[in-house]
Amino acid sequence: MMVAVQEARFAALALSLSLCCALSSALSYGKAADSAWNGVESVVSRQGDTALLRCYLSDGLSKGAWLNRSSIIFAGEDKWSVDPRVSIVSGTGSKHEYSLQIQKVDVTDDGQYTCSVQSDHNPQSNHIHLSVKVPPKIYDISPDITVNEGSNVSLSCLATGKPEPTISWRHVTPLAKKFDTGEYLTITGITRDQAGDYECSAQNDISFPDTKTVRVTVDFPPTIHEMKFTGAGLGRNVLLRCEAAAVPPPVFEWYRGKKRLTSGPGIDIKTHTSRSILSMTNMTEDRYDNYTCVAVNKLGTANASVPLIPPNTALYGSTGSAEILSSCRYLVLALSSLISGY
Repeated sequence: MMVAVQEARFAALALSLSLCCALSSALSYGKAADSAWNGVESVVSRQGDTALLRCYLSDGLSKGAWLNRSSIIFAGEDKWSVDPRVSIVSGTGSKHEYSLQIQKVDVTDDGQYTCSVQSDHNPQSNHIHLSVKVPPKIYDISPDITVNEGSNVSLSCLATGKPEPTISWRHVTPLAKKFDTGEYLTITGITRDQAGDYECSAQNDISFPDTKTVRVTVDFPPTIHEMKFTGAGLGRNVLLRCEAAAVPPPVFEWYRGKKRLTSGPGIDIKTHTSRSILSMTNMTEDRYDNYTCVAVNKLGTANASVPLIPPNTALYGSTGSAEILSSCRYLVLALSSLISGY
């Protein structure tokens, strides 16, 4: 029994000595191969996949070993590496397979591997270069931003990957305008039409692109683009509608002449983001006047006016000079409304 143990130890020692010689040879070869991988097999694997580095023994009596840089991974069937991801794939038959399998490969596994085959007649070393490719991943992007119209905007998007990914930008709109490729996107004198989401895309030939978006909000002062009314007869209901464009959304105010109006008996004011509606029930003579809508946000103010006049003053008993005076009164209201609009 003791003799058998000693013989096994001697055999292991002999194999280790031969591996040292093989390792020295492999390292010398590796220095010469740094500038060109001539004669070196190349294996490409994607990060996270299982890589198989194939090697075959010349016969059933040959011994093999796997080396990586300056360390021994396997000597025969004995595992020297503490990495649980590596194992030997062996087979019999006409080809005595002695391949190295690495599960869940990572960029740290990238590099040269040597399969050293020791035999009595023809010792040899097979050199394999493992190249680990990495899908694109965006790791830093500008946060959502709010600026005033006319400002300059600069967005950044940083990504990793192997090969190095290409960065591109597009404005997420129906037109989907694309910009020049690059990590940085600069918009000079931004307008309200350029507000919205900007998508950064990082892509290489390994996997689907990685995308992230930045929301750009453009603030601008109010502009009233519609002011109109429906119904103006005595005793009827009247609706005045005022619509304004602004970011942030405006606060609306209503005036009859110079008097500010609020909701109360016969008057109701409702606001929905960019629209305000003034409704009056049972229209009376004293309510005919110039009505003004004012829209306000932190960047400015806009206003628009419209005169409310009876649709036909003759229907209410005005004749002769009285009719002319009444008509003149409402004409003055209309003119003052136009003047205040300017």
